[in-house]
Amino acid sequence: MHLFTKDKAFYRQFFSLLLFIALQNLVSYSVSLADSIMLSNYSQNALSGVTQANQVQFLLQMIVTSAGEGVVVLASQYWGKGEKKPIVPITAIGLTVAFVIGVVFTCVVSLAPRQIMCLLSDEEAIIREGVDYLRVIRYTYLFYCLSTVILASLRSVESVRVGLVIMVMSLFVNIGLNYCLIFGKLGFAQMGTTGAAIATLAARAFEFVASCVYLFLMDKKLRIRPKQLFRFDRALNHDYAKYATPVMLAGASWGVAMFVQTAIIGRMGTDAIAANATVVSLFGMISVFAYGAGNAAGVITGKLVGEGDDRKLREYVRSMQGLFLVIGVVTGAALYLLRYPILEFYHLETKGAHDIALQFTTVLAVTVVGTAYQAPCLGGIVRGGGHTKFVFYNDLIFQWGVVLVLSALAQFVWKLEPVWVFLCLKSDQVLKCAVAVYEVNSYRWIRRLTREPAAE
Repeated sequence: MHLFTKDKAFYRQFFSLLLFIALQNLVSYSVSLADSIMLSNYSQNALSGVTQANQVQFLLQMIVTSAGEGVVVLASQYWGKGEKKPIVPITAIGLTVAFVIGVVFTCVVSLAPRQIMCLLSDEEAIIREGVDYLRVIRYTYLFYCLSTVILASLRSVESVRVGLVIMVMSLFVNIGLNYCLIFGKLGFAQMGTTGAAIATLAARAFEFVASCVYLFLMDKKLRIRPKQLFRFDRALNHDYAKYATPVMLAGASWGVAMFVQTAIIGRMGTDAIAANATVVSLFGMISVFAYGAGNAAGVITGKLVGEGDDRKLREYVRSMQGLFLVIGVVTGAALYLLRYPILEFYHLETKGAHDIALQFTTVLAVTVVGTAYQAPCLGGIVRGGGHTKFVFYNDLIFQWGVVLVLSALAQFVWKLEPVWVFLCLKSDQVLKCAVAVYEVNSYRWIRRLTREPAAE
């Protein structure tokens, strides 16, 4: 028995999916990175305020991405069986859920922007910057939710290139407008934080329009028409609710936990907040291959479960685990070796902020190895195989029973230095590896979710 399969078709499929999904995620995160780098040149408080405010976006992202993953879990199995028709009503219910999520978040942020920022920080200058950002960025939420589920639906049938193309064009829109609106270039007024929010709004609106154009006019696999998205299938709605709800609850739990983590860091002082702001965007960039591998693994696993080929499934699962470890080691080593030049891109105003950012980056260089293994194993293979509840319960235990307890004690009771609190916040990335090794190789997660015969 070999760790790595000799089946060349596997590598073509895995790396094709990984490359396009990772590049799409990289470009998507580059939008936030561009905001961070440009705002760090404008004002450290602006950088910190926007990063804190974006925890609302992160919570939204976790929930709506999970709604999209619910589509992928079901649709990829039908795709593996060669049945396209059920994928349309599955997409319809996913978009309906995304619409509701977007409206709820927009309303909440509209009603209480300052109260939200006060939960995340006690620094008045940072709160003001965050409120200015939230007042504009709230209008991006609905666009983001809908385009996320559209691209997830396309990913479930292995159409991944379109997402990359859309994100690249969106990045250029964002960077160009950031340059004009943050600093007041090419005849535009200097708008600082508000300018960054307007640039992001324009980029998200572009993503939504481009996604719709492709889905309705250019896609040749699903051939969805707008009126079909208003037709629902009761049986498939039940399936989506059953299997997607644990995924969304896991995303919501993770997002709320990260919100609480940010609130803990927000009580460490301006230097730690600014350092965390740089590390948050940096982590998004360096983890794209880890989470891209998870997305690829989810599609491949779901398709194989739908096909019913258990021998090939086990062979591919072994190979994917080996690749996850390779990705983690390479990513961690690259981050550690390049940590000094990377931080030079950020113009942090104090030596204290720079030193803390350097310490945080070193912690990430170690924990990202665990992230690269356990996240694709649990969020990709186990979830893609249909056992969505396990991932939810596992995240719930580690986030709320381990990470938040340890980090709160480290910050408020033991009064430890920021680096040790940050290490507690990232401890689950390593601890989850033991669970991942056991669960993935038990193969108890295989769940065939498709109906016989296919829903009409």
